[in-house]
Amino acid sequence: MQIIGIVGGVASGKTLVARQFEKLGAGVLEADAAGYEVLRMPEVEDAIRRRWGDEVFDADGRVDRARVARIVFAPPPRGPQERKFLEQLVHPKIGELLRRKAEALAEQGRRVAVLDAPLLLEAGWDGFCDKVVFVDSPRPTRLRRAASRGWSEEDFTAREGVQESLDRKRARADVIIENIGSPESTQAQIERIWHSLVG
Repeated sequence: MQIIGIVGGVASGKTLVARQFEKLGAGVLEADAAGYEVLRMPEVEDAIRRRWGDEVFDADGRVDRARVARIVFAPPPRGPQERKFLEQLVHPKIGELLRRKAEALAEQGRRVAVLDAPLLLEAGWDGFCDKVVFVDSPRPTRLRRAASRGWSEEDFTAREGVQESLDRKRARADVIIENIGSPESTQAQIERIWHSLVG
């Protein structure tokens, strides 16, 4: 099974591209979904509680990602220090979970899986990808999409600021998808990539 890593700027359309690959028959490995699972692991909850206390937990006793985000995306010096703690805590566990899910997809006979991970390069998960696809989209478009998620421009900038630069992502990619025009144009590019993979 080939694993295709998807990278791009914040709100560039990475999940949309992953879903279109899925419609063609690819399995999808979602780092965000794996992250939710990891945040429910008792040892992770315990470490987070020791670090930040009960105020980052919701009424059900689960980690509240929005409250954690306010801490780890805070301005320097605290934000970067706390983000490093969180990444060191969860990234290895997320990576292991993604590897297990990839093995399960391979056992099901999938020929291709796509890895949708916002921090794919930063976490080193590109190491188990056969190819990396960069989803390119202009900043104004991405800002509009982020606003539709309820993010301010400040939220957008903070999140993009902790990721690898777009130039490095583009340079690391084997293939670039221009998610600029119509959905049909994006779909046509994805189909060309798919056929190059599976024949």
